[in-house]
Amino acid sequence: MKSMSDEPVPLHEEFIYCCGAATHVLKCGPWKDLSKDGSKNLPRLLFMIIPGNPGLAGYYRTFIQALYCGLNQQYPVWVVSHAGHCKPPSGMEMIEDTDIKELEDVFGLNGQVEHKLNFLKKNVSKDIKLVLIAHSIGCYITLEMMKRASELQVLRSVLLFPTIERMAQSPQGKLMTPLLCKLRYILYMPVYLLSFLPEGAKASLVRFALRGMKTCDESSIITSLNLFSVDCIANILYMASQEMMKVVERDSTTIKKNLKKLIFYYGTGDSWCPQHYYDEIKMDFPDGDIRLCEKGLRHAFVLDASKEMAAMITDWLQDDLTKL
Repeated sequence: MKSMSDEPVPLHEEFIYCCGAATHVLKCGPWKDLSKDGSKNLPRLLFMIIPGNPGLAGYYRTFIQALYCGLNQQYPVWVVSHAGHCKPPSGMEMIEDTDIKELEDVFGLNGQVEHKLNFLKKNVSKDIKLVLIAHSIGCYITLEMMKRASELQVLRSVLLFPTIERMAQSPQGKLMTPLLCKLRYILYMPVYLLSFLPEGAKASLVRFALRGMKTCDESSIITSLNLFSVDCIANILYMASQEMMKVVERDSTTIKKNLKKLIFYYGTGDSWCPQHYYDEIKMDFPDGDIRLCEKGLRHAFVLDASKEMAAMITDWLQDDLTKL
């Protein structure tokens, strides 16, 4: 296993339109184009990260680099932002200027599922097997993808801190649901005013907000500057409000159908998916690979434990990779 310090990790960054919405893609490895069916140069496997909310690709930069190195740089590792969660570069609008409307409500929860399926259809050959690594609401999106597109060649889905049921009833959900569903518009004005601050002042505010962490990933601080964009915040909060309303019942049918492909990883002090959710799913699926964190990792592990999580996942998947 190679460490990240041995050599520079090839990282390619793209801003594209997917389903008509601005999308940020980070690609680890030398493979930039995986869309050509039948090409001899295609890897056998793509590791694709489905983010939580905020669905900013930059939060997963260190994670995908560590994962790529942990996999001995044999497979591409990509992360695709949620539609409209990134601040587009200068000259690019949040929504594509076209008469063709590809998808209704692309910024909503259902739209984000279709957004990921559309990305795969247009950018990844059907010959390539997939390992889907999902985080938080990304786990709900991943189960929906597997349900709607059974033709996807999913080797494994790793579901980290999965918010796949009763989000509004969780401790954090009870606190956030009134704010997200009724009062989120109030937040737009302070974000708008803060957007005029110099970048250095914004970064200082982010560091102050994260001051409780012993070590904080620098890429998380840079990525958090996107949260000073009213357009980004509006899309992030809108999606979150739908999560509270729509993520209610666990999709046990899809889980049962794909159980041998799934790895669940629950936190011990996670206020979005409390431990009794783990106890119940473990009871309902005793033969499933359902794990409880013993390391005290936070729900937002990307802020300070990306390398640790990547090392664990690499270890979990060794048997699957040796069978390829």
